[in-house]
Amino acid sequence: MIPRNLFTSDHEALRDTVKRFLDNEAVPYHEQWEEDGQVPRELWTKAGEQGFLCPMVSEEYGGLGTDFLYSVVISEELSRAGLTGIGWALHTEIVAPYIEKYATEAARQKYLPGMVSGEQIGAIAMSEPDAGSDLQGIKTHAVRDGDYYILNGSKTWITNGQNSDVIIVVAKTDPKAGAKGTSLFLVDRSMAGFDRGKNLKKVGMKAQDTSELFFQDVKVPAENLLGEENKGFVYLMQELPQERLGIAINGLAMAESAFEHTLAYVKERKAFGQRIADFQNTQFKLAEMRTQLDVARAYVDRCLELHMQDQLDIPTAAGCKQWTTDLQVDLIDECLQLHGGVGYMWEYPIARMYADARVQRIYGGTNEIMKNIVARALLAE
Repeated sequence: MIPRNLFTSDHEALRDTVKRFLDNEAVPYHEQWEEDGQVPRELWTKAGEQGFLCPMVSEEYGGLGTDFLYSVVISEELSRAGLTGIGWALHTEIVAPYIEKYATEAARQKYLPGMVSGEQIGAIAMSEPDAGSDLQGIKTHAVRDGDYYILNGSKTWITNGQNSDVIIVVAKTDPKAGAKGTSLFLVDRSMAGFDRGKNLKKVGMKAQDTSELFFQDVKVPAENLLGEENKGFVYLMQELPQERLGIAINGLAMAESAFEHTLAYVKERKAFGQRIADFQNTQFKLAEMRTQLDVARAYVDRCLELHMQDQLDIPTAAGCKQWTTDLQVDLIDECLQLHGGVGYMWEYPIARMYADARVQRIYGGTNEIMKNIVARALLAE
């Protein structure tokens, strides 16, 4: 593997701590959580006690005030352990930054300390049945009424949807203005008219609660508007590079883990009187995958460096997300093939990774949308 120079000794010490925590508190119970369709809230509070949730949040709100790399370490270890159903990354890397950057001081004080401790779980509600990657097509709307906004609409495929306490809801506040008429609101579980649908059954990430959300005349206090009215689409575009980079980071970590599982398996498994690793086809496949992972590691870490320098732009992040997640899906498919029939059995990690990986090409904007973003930037030059 190509050596990495992004992380300090403090980051690596955190990595060891996270690994031990996951080995003791998550891995032995993950199969049951897959059956349950969600992770228990107790895991969130335990993670909060360890400082694993929202470490980038400022100390004044209970966080550690760390750099983004601390969150990267935690997300990578979740992916390597095959624990992608644990929704910490969205809570930490997407929801908390929106609140800290755009919410009122009162809202920061109300929500952020609980998100750091794990007592409040965050979600973001963008997608709708008729508006997935096309955020301009959302129909959920909010109308100002004195000191409140009246929110109506529905959302679907919402990560942390069953357990969430605070949800960032994307809604139209000026339907005639298109993307320029979108705003972001903080909705919490106590608000009348807010309801959840069923916990959706998915192909993969079975331990992650993913829900429909419904809003019927929900009175959202005006101070729960994030930033300015009708600036929501702008805020979304500003934050999407980090979200898409995070998807690429997690995808590569899972792909590397899949390769490591496969390498160990083919060294042990025998067929036709020799190890699977002794067949030339296997050796060629392993060599190809190792090189692909090294190329991906150089690419993703360079984008991570750019992000740490506030230089990662929207097209670059989109390209990184698209290319890395396509590689992730293809590489894990090759790894499953090298496992043969056992690779299709759910008790083997490679089977879970195969199922979990597929959605990476869809959420955060489909990979076809990512290509559109890159193409538009090229044609605008």
